[in-house]
Amino acid sequence: MVELKQVLSLKQTLQLVMTPQLQQAIKLLQLSRLELSETINAEMLENPVLEEDVEPEPGELEGASTEERIRLLAERQRERTERVERIEQVKGDEGLNDIDWEQILENYSSYTPAPNFRERPSEEQPPLESMVSKQESLKDHLMWQLRMTSLNERQLEIGAQIIMNLNSDGYLIADDEDRLAGKDIIQVIAEANDTCREEVERVLRVIQGFDPVGVAARSLAESLLIQARHMGVENGLVYAIISSQLKQVEKKNFAAIARALHVSKDEVAEAVKLISQLEPRPGRLYSDERPHYITPDIYVYKLGDDYVVVLNEDGLPRLRVSPYYQQALRDSQAGDDTQNYIQEKLRSAVWLIRSIHQRQRTIYRVTESIVKFQREFLDKGVAYLKPMVLKDVANDLGLHESTVSRVTTNKYVHTPQGIFELKYFFNTGLRRSDGGDVAAESVKEMIKQLVAEENPQKPLSDRQIVDLLKAKGIKIARRTVAKYRDLLGILPSSRRKKVY
Repeated sequence: MVELKQVLSLKQTLQLVMTPQLQQAIKLLQLSRLELSETINAEMLENPVLEEDVEPEPGELEGASTEERIRLLAERQRERTERVERIEQVKGDEGLNDIDWEQILENYSSYTPAPNFRERPSEEQPPLESMVSKQESLKDHLMWQLRMTSLNERQLEIGAQIIMNLNSDGYLIADDEDRLAGKDIIQVIAEANDTCREEVERVLRVIQGFDPVGVAARSLAESLLIQARHMGVENGLVYAIISSQLKQVEKKNFAAIARALHVSKDEVAEAVKLISQLEPRPGRLYSDERPHYITPDIYVYKLGDDYVVVLNEDGLPRLRVSPYYQQALRDSQAGDDTQNYIQEKLRSAVWLIRSIHQRQRTIYRVTESIVKFQREFLDKGVAYLKPMVLKDVANDLGLHESTVSRVTTNKYVHTPQGIFELKYFFNTGLRRSDGGDVAAESVKEMIKQLVAEENPQKPLSDRQIVDLLKAKGIKIARRTVAKYRDLLGILPSSRRKKVY
């Protein structure tokens, strides 16, 4: 017989606790410039200890040339970043009566103004069109998520081909040429990568888990099933109707569905009501081509042979802790409740200021790393963009890939080559015949250039473009050229031909 007895024991474990302060820092890191400004203004309304510092900046930049101004701004921001990295005056659990507020304000609440374009020569001003950004396309959105996965290089290439073959509604459909040849899209991609259908299917399932839910399906039924599973639908009738009765749903023939599935019409009506909440065209949310105007978060300037990074903090409220409340905290006549209230608000204010500075510092460091990796792009243009993944910058800076991902989303940089979202610089590569890699964006630029220089009476076919790229040492499939051409908004050769 087993003897039962109670034993008291101690067990030591390590557990990551997401503190409110850490949650705040992560939230601020991924905000866009506009969202950050709105958050700061909301915090000032909520916390009376926070106030905007409206004191004028030192006048050392007045009268300086454009180059001197940029250099001084860059040096000031670099010095501030390096100085704050060494500061640990404020801990989350320390008392705030002993804080040196002047030290805190000096290091955490001084933003540096961005260069003023009105003071720059007109030839240096960015063109208006560079301030306009098209809404992120479905394929760009999916490619970004693909790079976040742990798939190997071969699987990433398969994933890229799957995404490039999606139509505007987000469905994975074979083109007319392949359908006439009796091939389905999975077979085509498997043959192009010299692999089996099973591996392509595995990668496809990963992509089908991306946002928007239901994307990369091969049929309406498959898309709706993916969405229903994602929503946690437990009604088995919903899955049965999606799998076999969609034509009857379209006709609203509930009686036929009820007979086929041996259920009541009321049950069918309830299931169809749920199905109607699903999205039949998951990709259409990304089909809006209306432009939106952007303001760069960072400027990259070339001074001599070097590139310097300058954060654009112009327009962001400069925060400081109210001197009135600092004095009130030191007032010995204040009651305990008042002291505790002020301490709580002061702690919240300092954490916000630190989190904002941490955000700016991380954006600064990530941009510097990108500049280092993409020097040729900055010197020569898009055709020289290098393949780069999040891991490259993460390893360079000792950061986690998820941190780099948050920093580069919805952040824009103004460079000598134009304005780009930071995540633009992270892109897949295609193999060269010499064993090296070339960025997909560079290949797109080459295709764009080839079409621009073609004979309009004899436009280049996709096959001819493949051959021309092959002559440049770039291995690329005709299908990939067709997809890149489509992404660039370039018509097929048959529709580009001009007759005089």
